[in-house]
Amino acid sequence: MTTLTTSDGTQLYYKDWGSGQPIILIHAWPLNADMWEYQMHFLASNGYRVIAYDRRGFGRSSQPWSGYDYDSFADDLKELIEALELRDVILAGFSMGGGEVARYIGRHGSRRIAKTALVSSVTPLMIRRDDHPEGLSPEIFDGIRAGILSDRADFLDKFGPLLTGSDQEGSTVSKSMLDWTLAMGLQAGIKGTLDCIAAFSETDFRPDLKKFDVPTLVIHGSGDAVVSFEVTGKAAAALITGAQFKVYEGAPHALYFTHKDRLNEDLLAFARS
Repeated sequence: MTTLTTSDGTQLYYKDWGSGQPIILIHAWPLNADMWEYQMHFLASNGYRVIAYDRRGFGRSSQPWSGYDYDSFADDLKELIEALELRDVILAGFSMGGGEVARYIGRHGSRRIAKTALVSSVTPLMIRRDDHPEGLSPEIFDGIRAGILSDRADFLDKFGPLLTGSDQEGSTVSKSMLDWTLAMGLQAGIKGTLDCIAAFSETDFRPDLKKFDVPTLVIHGSGDAVVSFEVTGKAAAALITGAQFKVYEGAPHALYFTHKDRLNEDLLAFARS
């Protein structure tokens, strides 16, 4: 396996396909880099060097006890970019992965970054609090934690239809795809799975988004039942100066599969623009 050992001793697994301008794809909770396989194959086949890695605690990366916060995630991303000597990078984050993109820009700037994309992203802030009354109830995230601690396999099995929209009329998502989604989720460690619930729900990315100074594409499904369109995608696009905003009408959360052809073409067009 191709791995990078970070400064705190964490091993990060990554895939590195193709050649050309680098595109780094950052995955969702609780999945891993494999979720991007359709985008990786398509973009690498169209002249780009495409890199996707497993976040610490997930997939084939090591499972440390600590470091499941966005400062650490952004630092992991920085170490990967520097170790591979990448410049002119296009960063694309899906769901929780959008937070890495935002915190990287907020913490490390855009010196090595050409463009950014936020797809079904948790930015700018998911949870409800006094200065963010439009956010989601904290009880939702407490329920997710309780489900993980009670029966993680059963919880993630039931999460799959919500993620992919397979519980909606007209869905063509197969049982095999749901099984694969469950398998990716169970490959993660329970500590990282739990700690990341607080990270993706409670981290405030509003200051980070205001620092974006490169072309940015925001894509979100209006039917997203996991990461609310109104609270996240629409709000993020409004905060980023000059952001390009594409709404997939009625689409669920898992655009990387349910709308893979459209997403592939949109990412390619953005990369080429």
